[in-house]
Amino acid sequence: MDELISTIIRSILIIISLFFITKLLGKKQLSKLSFFEYIVGITVGDIAGSISLDSTLKIVDGVASIVIWTCIPITISYLSLKYKRFRDFVEGTPTVFIKDGNVIEKHLKKEKYSIDELLEQLRIKAIFRVEDVEFATLEANGELSVLLKKAKQPLLVEDMIDLPPVEKELYTIIMDGKINKSTLEKCNLTEKWVYSALRKRGIHLSEVFLAQIDYQGELTFDFYD
Repeated sequence: MDELISTIIRSILIIISLFFITKLLGKKQLSKLSFFEYIVGITVGDIAGSISLDSTLKIVDGVASIVIWTCIPITISYLSLKYKRFRDFVEGTPTVFIKDGNVIEKHLKKEKYSIDELLEQLRIKAIFRVEDVEFATLEANGELSVLLKKAKQPLLVEDMIDLPPVEKELYTIIMDGKINKSTLEKCNLTEKWVYSALRKRGIHLSEVFLAQIDYQGELTFDFYD
């Protein structure tokens, strides 16, 4: 009976600890967790289960262990928000698999992704012809994002009124107030051009949280609050 009461008390304490730890970690969906965060979650769950059931283990040691394992992803999340290079290293970067209806084989090999897996993911999204895809990107969380060519997209009311120009990929040239040099190279643009575009609009780089450019050279901005 004493062991049962001990297990109940320990379980309640662990659940309360996990509740506050979950609040600290923030509202991130399971599908959005990085591989490292997923591993941390499994480990913390295992520690919590062991502490709840094993009366020979000190609950203080268990909570301390959980706190340590929790502090690691919190620290990594903070550094990821502050430094883009660190974020890219920890979380990875998106990889383009299909562009203009053509599969980029070297990118599939890089991500250890077979053509069968790619076709399966397209079929899940009700896409059966690769040539219908404008571009498909494997996101850092493992999800495949797909944009169909304009002619293959569902017909909208505005399409019947005035056919808009063909949609192309948007490029993020400024992120977290910093110029994305690798993206500029893809767009054949320079930092000088970016600063010039900002000056024309009376905008300072430090004010910009996010800036994207489309294939027509149109810039869109999102500013810090």
